[in-house]
Amino acid sequence: MSELHVNLVAVDRKIWSGSASMVVAKTLEGEIGILPRHEPVLALLANSPVRITTTDGKVIQAAVHGGFFAVDSDNVSILAETAELSGEIDVDRARAALERAKAAGADTPDEVAAIERAEVRLKVALADQSKDHAARSATG
Repeated sequence: MSELHVNLVAVDRKIWSGSASMVVAKTLEGEIGILPRHEPVLALLANSPVRITTTDGKVIQAAVHGGFFAVDSDNVSILAETAELSGEIDVDRARAALERAKAAGADTPDEVAAIERAEVRLKVALADQSKDHAARSATG
């Protein structure tokens, strides 16, 4: 079976690299799902979650803010301005950041972007917590 070779990189560090069966990301044109043997793609990333399903079925989630998404010959490169894996995001801090961003208003493009970034971070962090809770409930 064919697989994808995925590299998720932010400006300041390598976030994740490995084999995957699927990658889902949001570009400025909309959400895109990538499976092995996908046609080449080059797109701008939207501020959004990225989901990587590894070849062993584990789902890696990251909050990605800006950058590029490229697919060529089963190689997927996600080159983000900033990115964080779900487990790296503190839910309480993410909630506080969202409240601060909303309190600052949405009068300028920078303020709107700050709200959007905070919402993405919180969404990814909460999705990870829900997954952990479901796994604990199933085993306990």
